Amino acid sequence: MRIHEMSLHRLPAELHLLFLCFLLLPGTTYAHHSFAMFDNNNQILLQGTVTHFQWTNPHVYIELEVKEKDATVKRWTIECANPGILSRVGWKFNMLKKGDEITVVVSPLRNGKAGALLKQVKLSDGTKMENGGPAGPPKISIETGETLE
Repeated sequence: MRIHEMSLHRLPAELHLLFLCFLLLPGTTYAHHSFAMFDNNNQILLQGTVTHFQWTNPHVYIELEVKEKDATVKRWTIECANPGILSRVGWKFNMLKKGDEITVVVSPLRNGKAGALLKQVKLSDGTKMENGGPAGPPKISIETGETLE
């Protein structure tokens, strides 16, 4: 009997088991990291200049230069949702460009480094965009920095 003429019923039990394992594989590789490294209870407001906008999976990133009160410049790396989630809430791959002045509400890294999770962005034209469902809504106003009720 030729191999292409065999039916699934005639294959050994081991091959059936192997086939079932392959069917289950995608479900076990769908894990994702948590947002525990970000301080969601201590959201902050930042204003600065976009130095880079990276629209890639698994996360979109904004590099933002922020002028501190002492006139030094701090470069922040801001993590956003993935392109699919952002597209569904209205983002476009080309909506931010190097040199754009933006305001963001972010949850900073707990370790104090200049990294954060985006909650909301206000573009230079006044358009406000959120980061999609998984990141959660902002807890402070992007206009005033005051706590939202």
